[in-house]
Amino acid sequence: MVFNVSQKLIKDHLVSGEMKPGQEIGLKIDQTLTQDATGTMVMLELEAMKLDYAKTEASAQYVDHNIIQEDSKNPDDHLFLQSATKRFGLYFSRPGNGVSHPVHMQRLAKPGKTLLGSDSHTCANGCMGMLAMGAGGIDVAMAIAGEPFYVKMPKIWGIKLSGELSDWVSAKDVILELLRRFDVKGGVGKIIEYYGPGLKNLSAMDRHVIANMGAELGATGTVFPSDEEIKRFLKSQGREEDWIELVADDGAEYDLHEEINLSEIVPMIAKPSSPGNVVPVQEISGEPIYQSYIGSSANPGYRDFAVAAEMVKGKKIAKGISFDINPTSRQMLTDLVKDGHIASFLSAGARLHQAGCNGCIGMGQAPATGRNSLRTTPRNFPGRSGTREDSVFLCSPETASASALTGKITDPRELKVNYPKIKEPEQPTIDIDLLDAPLSPEEAQKVELVKGPNIASIPDMDDLPDELELPILLKMEDNISTDEILAGGARVLPYRSNLPEISKFAFELIDETYYDRAMKIRENGGHAIVGGYNYGQGSSREHAALAPRSLGLRVALVKDFARIHWQNLVNFGVLPLTFSNENDYDQLEQGDIIQLSDLKNQIKQGNELTIKIKGKELAIKVHHSLSERQIEIMLKGGLINWVKDRHK
Repeated sequence: MVFNVSQKLIKDHLVSGEMKPGQEIGLKIDQTLTQDATGTMVMLELEAMKLDYAKTEASAQYVDHNIIQEDSKNPDDHLFLQSATKRFGLYFSRPGNGVSHPVHMQRLAKPGKTLLGSDSHTCANGCMGMLAMGAGGIDVAMAIAGEPFYVKMPKIWGIKLSGELSDWVSAKDVILELLRRFDVKGGVGKIIEYYGPGLKNLSAMDRHVIANMGAELGATGTVFPSDEEIKRFLKSQGREEDWIELVADDGAEYDLHEEINLSEIVPMIAKPSSPGNVVPVQEISGEPIYQSYIGSSANPGYRDFAVAAEMVKGKKIAKGISFDINPTSRQMLTDLVKDGHIASFLSAGARLHQAGCNGCIGMGQAPATGRNSLRTTPRNFPGRSGTREDSVFLCSPETASASALTGKITDPRELKVNYPKIKEPEQPTIDIDLLDAPLSPEEAQKVELVKGPNIASIPDMDDLPDELELPILLKMEDNISTDEILAGGARVLPYRSNLPEISKFAFELIDETYYDRAMKIRENGGHAIVGGYNYGQGSSREHAALAPRSLGLRVALVKDFARIHWQNLVNFGVLPLTFSNENDYDQLEQGDIIQLSDLKNQIKQGNELTIKIKGKELAIKVHHSLSERQIEIMLKGGLINWVKDRHK
């Protein structure tokens, strides 16, 4: 038999199930990645499981999200995370070392391996010939403890690349073009695999850019082959011994097909407030801007910064523009300094920030209300920038820099100057000073966890009741993101390890009264929410399921779910249901009371359930997509209860 790269990776790690699209499969996980916005909960879960030592080949905890230390909450949590990594045998990347995804690529990623991360952009390391997937924190905790990761077998979407990118066009424009074609649901239930002659014209970091924003398409993962370019990259990082060749067999087939001619791509831009709202830059050129922002895991490479620096070298940015430079790793920042690029930025009027996620998740650099912000980040969901009434566009470093110079949205081809040709450093800096290696199992046993006053244990969750009578507290539209369910940013994320506090921010961008209304009825059985298509897109943060659950959410009824959020709802005992007839969405109103009877039997006996609406002559059919294992988890009230029950 012949296999594509994705099939090879799945076959080599399959521990249960069959490789048939839609069927649940269990996969052995080799590596894990956690970041500090989600990792504190993971470490608390490992403590609750009484884990002795990580069972994975490599697990790393990165501090890249919450690095603004305006009070003691973030530094206290950093100390907790550092102590937990020592106790459980994980790598620890300290504040200032950089964004998890490019740092993991530089230091730990290995072709042929699986990587599971409590960050939706974990898929970025698919650029290395890995099967890299985002998941909720508790799934990652289970993987660290040696348990398989369960996911529905995706279809493999083969995208053939041909041609070569023109001047002023880069990898960001490629993934924006794919989003223009297929929008934010285009990759749902799929692994995107790139192949074809155009691959030879994309560097490892170019591939990282494209793989990173597979998350915005809703994909389970993105896979590139491990070829001579990946060998070159690993050699430059002093890790050539980690390289193996992993390419598709001749004649390998794909479930779905698409082709992109790189030579035909033009500069693209995603308009507010969705990564799928993409048009050519030329269509909206001339709109005034307030901010231009370079950095994030969606443009993390040396060339992404160097090309921008060369564009502004010897010039001044337009008056009144905030030109924000956010390096993505400490070692790459060192090279930018050595080669004079940081001096070029500063001389042009740019603002330099520390290496980290920063404004990408609303941690500083929030734009002024209603002013246009151009960013090389992966997302522009409403309010994600930290400004509630924001207006964020997503674009390439070339477009962002051209626009910083002119003060308005500008197609970089309009500058009428020579395109900077960037050469990667032949011997890039290798910096491991801020990446602490795991302790030995013997030394780890001696470590005590350091808990600050902001850390609160996860409350007990009750089993699923057999009868539910729930008011619909919210009725929402399509494409509700986890940023809207539970915001990120400097105001909210410091409470990531304090569930009672962070829950106060649940759904505030949609309805500021939600928290108070939910608290009033929490002890009376809880409530339900109703939504449209692609509910829960975006960030993998499990707080977006856990916080509403702690406020009494028992049922989420929508037209369809984003993959990671659906899994997080199951993990925390919120029953995820979809309309059998999508027109029934129009029959329901906020304030209606839904009734579910004989619920446990209904779930076990089949995928279709009946919901009655109290006070109305109305009964609607709904579906669940739970596997037998997930039905057990749901009946127990969530994964934590299920694990505890197994170890009694």
